[in-house]
Amino acid sequence: MTNTIDMNSNNNESKENRAKRKVKRVTIELGDITQHNLKQLKVLNRDVFPVAYNEKFYKDLLGAGELCKLAYCNDIVVGAVCCRIDLSENRRRLYIMTLGVLAKYRELGLGTLMLEHVFKVCEREGNIDSIYLHVQINNETALSFYKKFGFQIISTAVEYYRRLDPSDAYLLERSLKKTALNEQATSPTTVAQQSSKKAPSVPLSTITDVD
Repeated sequence: MTNTIDMNSNNNESKENRAKRKVKRVTIELGDITQHNLKQLKVLNRDVFPVAYNEKFYKDLLGAGELCKLAYCNDIVVGAVCCRIDLSENRRRLYIMTLGVLAKYRELGLGTLMLEHVFKVCEREGNIDSIYLHVQINNETALSFYKKFGFQIISTAVEYYRRLDPSDAYLLERSLKKTALNEQATSPTTVAQQSSKKAPSVPLSTITDVD
């Protein structure tokens, strides 16, 4: 999946001014995680996330296929999404382990590109009950991002991040079951209406940095 974006574009700008100004074009796309670029992922995660991942975590990613992708901006690795299938609780769910973008490259749509890829993986699988992830309670930007796509706070995991402050995390989940109520709740129109409402007064956030 490849997208090309005109940077600094302004729909209200006159054609004359647009012609005088050089527009920077960027190409964003997703790529596979391989043995050859695994080190780049390690460096990326070190820069994006305040937690460290062990060697087993990275070794397992090499066999994850479409569940894990690198995000590129003009052929530079600037983000990644890593997921796994969870069969606990007699359910088949997809767990987003990490989804993040380097600060310099946010607001280009990379987070959206990666999350849409996750949705397509679930659609191809055809038997995923839901998508879920853990969210640190002080990163409002990422929580707002996930809520735009129909994720809801299900519960709070106390002291989930042992070495971080705050250590608590929210569990966010988006159901994928095909019910009439669910289709209405997760339709683009309904999600847009919900996201326009006033946010809850409790502090919300996630460890993940997106878009």
